[in-house]
Parts: sequence; structure tokens; C-alpha cells
Amino acid sequence: MKPIWIVDDDESIRWVLEKALARENLATKSFANARDAIAALEYETPQVLVSDIRMPGDSGLDLLQLVKSRFPGLPVIIITAFSDLDSAVAAFQGGAFEYLAKPFDIDKAVELIRRALDESLRETSVESGPAETPEILGQAPAMQEVFRAIGRLSQSNVTVLITGESGSGKELVARALHKHSPRASQPFIALNTAAIPKDLLESELFGHERGAFTGAQTTRRGRFEQAENGTLFLDEIGDMPFDLQTRLLRVLSDGHFYRVGGHQPLKANVRVITATHQNLEQRVREGLFREDLYHRLNVIRLRLPSLRERREDIPILVRHFLVQSAKQLGVEAKRMSDAALQFLCSLELPGNVRQLENLCNWITVMAPGQTVEVKDLPLELTQEKGSASSGSSSPASVPETYSAQQHHGTVTSVSSAAEASSPAGSPDAWLALLETQAAQMLSGGQQEVMAVLGRQFESALIRTALKHTHGRKNDAAVRLGIGRNTITRKIAELGIDGAKDD
Repeated sequence: MKPIWIVDDDESIRWVLEKALARENLATKSFANARDAIAALEYETPQVLVSDIRMPGDSGLDLLQLVKSRFPGLPVIIITAFSDLDSAVAAFQGGAFEYLAKPFDIDKAVELIRRALDESLRETSVESGPAETPEILGQAPAMQEVFRAIGRLSQSNVTVLITGESGSGKELVARALHKHSPRASQPFIALNTAAIPKDLLESELFGHERGAFTGAQTTRRGRFEQAENGTLFLDEIGDMPFDLQTRLLRVLSDGHFYRVGGHQPLKANVRVITATHQNLEQRVREGLFREDLYHRLNVIRLRLPSLRERREDIPILVRHFLVQSAKQLGVEAKRMSDAALQFLCSLELPGNVRQLENLCNWITVMAPGQTVEVKDLPLELTQEKGSASSGSSSPASVPETYSAQQHHGTVTSVSSAAEASSPAGSPDAWLALLETQAAQMLSGGQQEVMAVLGRQFESALIRTALKHTHGRKNDAAVRLGIGRNTITRKIAELGIDGAKDD
């Protein structure tokens, strides 16, 4: 691993950081000014760069600008005694990993450098990733079935009905079906039937002749004509008005249609793919959807799993959306800590992939720093999860980390279950509850059980120790038999509040 560079004209700052990092077995190299560091960059690079802003000669911002232009993946931590808004904004706009004001807590500085170090080591694997992102991301078994179906349908023009919850990516699947079909070189036209007013939907689908109705100044081609020889994707087909269902059925039956106000039949050579989040069988029983149209559409049915059924895909989706969002804004992509990723994987996310994408856009704009922790996520997510997992237990006894999720429900956190049901004077009762918890999670298909329960266990211990030491973290570390730097790192990773220096 490459050394950590420290660039500061203050010798005492360099010395303190060198000694602190040496205790962590991290190699360092120091420079008294930016000019010497810039010269050294000609033949070597650091793993992390820590630089003061105001120094004689070139400033830390000058050094930051040079580093980001030549080594965009190199994390740079800016340290300054001038903790004003302009410096902070300039540092972050320049791509700084984090901003630290003097005087600083040495433990927090070391922890910050460790975070930057982790990001730097991960950067290599990110840069060596595939250059072209597939149109649909997913490694979960449920998504592999979808991919297999797309492959089997690749040489077919058959009608496909895609079902799945809102936001699960039905249009992406429709586009993939078109892209891998014999019609790939022809148009792909999409229309959300629920988004068009009923009195305009017929014209949108079939077009209209000039003078067909007030405002029809010219002849207009509808979506069927626009999709000629290609694919027409009709989203939310379950919301289509009943009378229009009859016209759609006729097109699917004999391949002909009329423009609104027209008298000349037009031939439609179009592959129709439809999608819905509704239960069409139920709507047929309720008389809201034509049974004969349902059977016309339901030739091949392709069910898209919800995000809850493919939680193992959340990390790769998050990374993809963060990179995508950063490119749109022209900034460096942010990354999620392991704890934050675990937390996201535990959420219900009823909006599915669309909600996750919106969340990543929020993170890119609003989250501080380049590495996102649980505490940096929107309050409505963390508070909702916290209240759902804690129930009526006291905040001091229940970890704020998420409870483990089963495929069809929520498993109570180990600590809250122990408090609720452990008989007094039974020292081994918590072990029995832990075994029960683990068995439930494993039978429910939960992934990374050791990591989930391990974090809850650590969080419960640290919170209890802090409670007994009235929040003094160094005293709590001694009681627990762990190092001062270790408890500082764990408090940050687990999002534990209320700790203070002794």
C-alpha cells in the first residue's frame, strides 16, 4: 500500500499526524509546502493526500486542483485553521474528500484518514469495472429468470405482458425485449395509458384526421403508426378505459385500425408489449377489464420481482445510480459505507428501483463527504426504520441499526427480543434467543447473517457501556476492553449518538 502524504507548513501538525498514523501501522510521507508535493507527484503518488489550505507559495486548493485533474480517484483531505464558508465551499467544489478545521481531534482525524484510505483502495476495483453498463442490472436468482425469459424471447414477435410493482423497472424490460428482438432496428414507442386523459388517449393511440374534433388542425399519426415495424409498449394497461379496450382488441385481432375521424383502415405491423402493476384477473372479475383482451395480452407473462425479493442487487444498483447521478451533475461519485449499504438492504422501499434511484440522486446532492454513512441518509428513512425496529423499548437498550428482514416479514432485533422475553437470572437466555434469531433469518433467506447480528451485538454493547459511563467513550472503551480508536470508529460506523470525549 502507498504511503499517506501530509502537506503542511506547520511542523507540529505534521509530527502529530505522523505519530498518530504510525500507531495505526500506516506509512506516511511529509512535505512542508505544496511545491515539493507537486514535484514528487511526477514520479510517485500517495494512497491518501492530507493538505493544509494556506501555505507559502502554492495553496492547498492549488494542489487539490492539480491532483484532481491528474488523479481523480485520489482522496484529498483539506485541513485549515481558517474554517470559513468560502474555504469549505471551495474545497468541496474542488473535489475534496472531506474538510477538517483546526484545531481537530486527532482520533477523528485518523478515523477520517482511514475512511479515505478505504475509498482509495476501493477505487481500483471501481475503475477496472466494465465500461458499458448492461441495460438491466441484477444478479439475484429472481432477476436471472427474467434474463432467461428475455433470451428465450429474443427471436420472437409474440405479445408479452409484464407484471410487477410500480417502480420495479417494467419499461426497462420492455426495452430489453425490443433491443434483443428482430425489430431492434425499428422504433420503440412507449405510452403510459394512465398518464393520458381518457378523451385524448384514443387520439394518442390511433391518431386523428384533420377536422376530426375541435382543435384538430392537421392530420396526426398515433402511436401505432409511429411504432410501425417496431414495438409499442403500453404501460399501466390495467387503467385503460373500457371502450378503448375494445378498439385495442380489434387491432390485436386483425391488425387494422382507424384514425379518429377516419374511414380508411390502416394496417398495423407492430409488436405490442404491455405492463401493469394491477391484478388483471381481479379487474376482469370486477368487470373493469375485458376478458378477451386479457387473454390476447397474456400470451407470454413475465413477472418482474420487487426490490424486496432481490435485496442482494441493492449494492450494485446503488453504485450504478450514484455514478450515473454524479455524471449528470459533473461531480465525483459518492460511495456508501458497508453499514449504510446494509441499512439500505434492510429497507422495504415500496417504490422499488425508482425509489432507490431517487434516493441516490438525493445522496449525491445532499450527503456530506464522499463516503456516505447511515447518519447521512434522509431522516425519514432512518427515523422510520428506527421506530419500526425499536418498538416500545428504551433507546439506550435497542440498537439504532436496522432489524434483520425476512422474506415475508420483520424479525425483531436481538436486543429488544432479549429484553422482552429473557427470564431474570438466566444468563444463557440471550444465547438461546440469538440462536432462534439466527435460525429465523437463515430459514427466511436473509443474507450476511453474521454481519447483521454482529453489528447489532456491537451496537448493543457499546450503547450499554456508554450508558454506564454517562457517554464517556474512552471510559467505555476501557470497560469493554477495546482501544480508544476502535470505539471511535465503531461509534461512527454504527451511527451511535451521545458519546463524548472524557
